[in-house]
Amino acid sequence: MKAVHTPRTGPRPAHRHSLGHEHEFEPQYGLPEVLPAGEKLLWQGSPDARAMALEVFHARKLALYFGAILLLRAGFVLADGGNLLDVLKGWAWLAPMGGVAVGVMLVLARLAARTTVYSITDKRVIMRIGIVLTVAYNLPFRRIESAGLMLRGKDGHGDIPITLRKGEQIAILQLWPHARPWQVTRPQPMLRGLKNAAAVGQTLAAAWQAYQQAADAPSPVRAEARSAQPAAAPQAIPQAA
Repeated sequence: MKAVHTPRTGPRPAHRHSLGHEHEFEPQYGLPEVLPAGEKLLWQGSPDARAMALEVFHARKLALYFGAILLLRAGFVLADGGNLLDVLKGWAWLAPMGGVAVGVMLVLARLAARTTVYSITDKRVIMRIGIVLTVAYNLPFRRIESAGLMLRGKDGHGDIPITLRKGEQIAILQLWPHARPWQVTRPQPMLRGLKNAAAVGQTLAAAWQAYQQAADAPSPVRAEARSAQPAAAPQAIPQAA
């Protein structure tokens, strides 16, 4: 699968949007180039920062981890005869370390959400990703084998993993964190942290099915060629004995 880098040079009209100035020279918002004539944009969106923080960067689990360490530290100090002041002294370096670690994960989640745009057209899926280096991956429907839906909560948010056909592969390190976890030998691009994942999945499924039906339909040239051929002589129907 070929990665298309988002152009950043050349005199192009700025596009106004809410992600700041880092993508203001995109020829079309979230896309490496203007869509060709005849291709229709069906949906476009970005991950939810909260979902990215909790499910991709695991900020909650990290906070619970450091919280458990702080409690254990307090228990050991009190068991050795220490008092509350001793507990606070024991937390003097550990608590700030935990706060910094969780804060870094929250910042990364926010940046990942702000710099990511997923697009679905009637011919492909486009993923504009990258916090430092922006890259756009084109996933044409002809190279997609299937797509799934993974709901994560009662609010309807979730992920959409995409399985590429054999021979089509993007390295998981290039995709991360927009890749399905633990799929290393055959990485799967994944639209992550979507607020209304079911509706987005329906849009993708309908577009993919329409594309497949159009690809399987006979072209007008072939149909005309068949109609120009002489009709076969009708075969006699065998009579019953």
